[in-house]
Amino acid sequence: MLFQALDDKKECIGVFTEGELYFDDLPQDLTHTWDFSSSIDREGIQFAKIYANGKELGEVCPEHLQEDFQRVHKKMSAFYKSFHLSGVSLQEHCFFDLVPKRHLLEYCSIKSEISEWVFQNYEKPINHDFLVKTTRMVKSIAQQHFFVDKSELNRYNAEERVRHFRQRLGNNLQRVSYNPFGTVTGRLTASKASFPILTLDKKFRNIVKPKNDWLVELDFNAAELRTLLGLSRTPQPEGDLHLWNMENIYDESTTREQAKEKIFSWLYNPNALDKKAESYYNRHKLVEEYHKAGVIETPMGRIIESPDRKALNYLIQSTSSDIFLNSAYKVWDMLEGNKSEVRFLVHDSVLLDLSDEDKALLPEMIDKFSKTPLGKYKVGVSIGKSYGEMRKMK
Repeated sequence: MLFQALDDKKECIGVFTEGELYFDDLPQDLTHTWDFSSSIDREGIQFAKIYANGKELGEVCPEHLQEDFQRVHKKMSAFYKSFHLSGVSLQEHCFFDLVPKRHLLEYCSIKSEISEWVFQNYEKPINHDFLVKTTRMVKSIAQQHFFVDKSELNRYNAEERVRHFRQRLGNNLQRVSYNPFGTVTGRLTASKASFPILTLDKKFRNIVKPKNDWLVELDFNAAELRTLLGLSRTPQPEGDLHLWNMENIYDESTTREQAKEKIFSWLYNPNALDKKAESYYNRHKLVEEYHKAGVIETPMGRIIESPDRKALNYLIQSTSSDIFLNSAYKVWDMLEGNKSEVRFLVHDSVLLDLSDEDKALLPEMIDKFSKTPLGKYKVGVSIGKSYGEMRKMK
């Protein structure tokens, strides 16, 4: 049964289906909809937005529905604008309590028509279920309200960019809304209205503090190099991979940082020559295996059009990103219902807001995070009382 959730928030339960609105006794056979909603989180539901690779309603709306969609979309935009101007927070109110019933019916009806058209005209992606898990996780994170200590910015008040940043924080910018479809490789982006965790200046990180007791960061050591090895079916060194490269690929005079710089400047430049690196990291063999007729199909089910010069970059970065998201989901799922939470996803690291009562779970979380479809990745662990003051744990 095709349906539309009336709100994203977990506590705002309501659906539209077959021309009617339901708030209490919801139908059980809900199977297809436009997008994931935390309010209707059931197994086996198919999502048209995922079929459409993350495109918005207006982008996939067929021509015969365009006029109706534009008219309804204009009305909905007017409602959102009025909420903003009047200071009504959609984080504190259910959307369906603020919009007249007839407009809800009209909007959900056209949304369902577009969804049905997508299901009839798009193929189900191979990685649909993986993208459902990723969407479930990032939508849950988006509903969390985390602690920001703006007093930590006082020391930088003389800087204009800091004053501008403080003003943005004053507008309740303490949420992160990730977009799983923001890049061709699947790496997460965040909306402009989000707290800028992906681009946060290191000198400002002290403003992020735990609501519980600790911030704990789990990150993969040399994730993209480990992905290359995994794809090549080459055994992975257990320790720090950059140290291993320093000792086994380069000569004794090379430092760890120099080894790291050398290996990455070679890896993504198809014209760069480095016989020592190529002897262990056979990048050309990977391109031949995974890049066919201008298309890459990753082991994680992504299909990406790619010119030759970007083929290795797309393959490694996309696979690494999906491996990270898969591991992050395992940690997020493990913490469901606990006081501790996954606070942020930052490139290849998970930032946890950890309660002392859940500290005993940390070894299991690290173990789950480290186990990937391409083998066990070494995990670095840092802990602190603010994001700017994290220390490595042994």
